[in-house]
Amino acid sequence: MDALLFLQQGLNGLQLGMMLFLMAAGLTLVFGIMDLINLAHGSFYMLGAYIAAWATGAIGAFLPALALAMLATAAIGVIVERTTLRRLYARDHLYQVLATFGLILFLNELVAVLFGPQPIFASPPPLLAGQVELFGAPYPAFRLSIILVGAATALGLWWLVGRTRLGMLIRAGADNREMAAALGVDVARLYTGVFALGAALAALAGAMAGPVLAVRIGMGEDILILTFVVIVIGGIGSVRGAFAGALLVGLTDTFGRAYLPAVMGAAGASLASMAIYIVMALVLAFRPRGLFPAAA
Repeated sequence: MDALLFLQQGLNGLQLGMMLFLMAAGLTLVFGIMDLINLAHGSFYMLGAYIAAWATGAIGAFLPALALAMLATAAIGVIVERTTLRRLYARDHLYQVLATFGLILFLNELVAVLFGPQPIFASPPPLLAGQVELFGAPYPAFRLSIILVGAATALGLWWLVGRTRLGMLIRAGADNREMAAALGVDVARLYTGVFALGAALAALAGAMAGPVLAVRIGMGEDILILTFVVIVIGGIGSVRGAFAGALLVGLTDTFGRAYLPAVMGAAGASLASMAIYIVMALVLAFRPRGLFPAAA
């Protein structure tokens, strides 16, 4: 086995894992705290990618475009939560699934009207357009930046949820909404803030994915499936679980697609596409609540 190739594939797995973590962190916060199944979370990922690509072309700078994408998507998330989803908290999850599926269709059509139906091919910022040498293996600098952004986001969320007063209020609202409201916590505003944070994290993932993948309508639905797998493996409502699950899924998928076809031929290619679901089944067989379930 080529050691440099193994290192590159490992970095690719970390990059995919960090991308999935940015998606899963927001989704697991929304579900674990608000008990809301949001199928439209992938649409915020798509919106972030489109807004960042458009803003980069308009102002010629990636970082301001990234900030604009996160703020704009968070604002859209606030509007969606206040006008649509707030009415569904007390209803059965089926209503939430149907409503957020309708949001997917609406937001896909909205993007087609605003940006056109054709894919957009974004470019990485000039500073990160080249490659760097890691232990003798060349690796794209922008993909490495995705790994670093994901790691920094994980540390930031750990500090926010576990070490701040806002995090204490979030945990209290997740544990007992009625008691938190009785103690003076504005739970409705808290939920809006959590949903906006989740939308902003999805937009961050989409903006970082734009220079790596084609920005196109429906791109959020593809990654949403993997995101749900990450949450199930890691444990619903757990940011730590989302991080562990994302890394496990990213590395499993990358190494499986890189090596199983070479070892097992056509059967290996089929097995590679199922590898993450096999891992999910194994985890659930021994830990039904996931690797790091949120504390009850």
